[in-house]
Amino acid sequence: MVSVVNLVLMVVVVGLHTLIAAVMTRFFRLRLKTQWGYVLYALLLIPLVLFFSTLVFSGVLGIGVDLGSPIAALGVMIGMPLALGFTIDTLYVPPPEEFENLPESR
Repeated sequence: MVSVVNLVLMVVVVGLHTLIAAVMTRFFRLRLKTQWGYVLYALLLIPLVLFFSTLVFSGVLGIGVDLGSPIAALGVMIGMPLALGFTIDTLYVPPPEEFENLPESR
């Protein structure tokens, strides 16, 4: 049986994973000057970071609920936050090209 505490902690972890995915996507968008570079890095590196974070949270700390299969766990803990974080940064945060008054890099 799922306890309320485990369910709330899992929602917090999914929210944290979404935040990590959005911040990492933004970092790649700012640092990489190519059109598809940040997309490739986001699709390759963010799932790796989220996977190790999932291992820490669900394995060492024991946070989360039993979702029944490893595929469902990967979808909920990695796939959904990756899609949400990437979408939030790409659609709702202005692109770096729109800022004209950025300080000069040294």
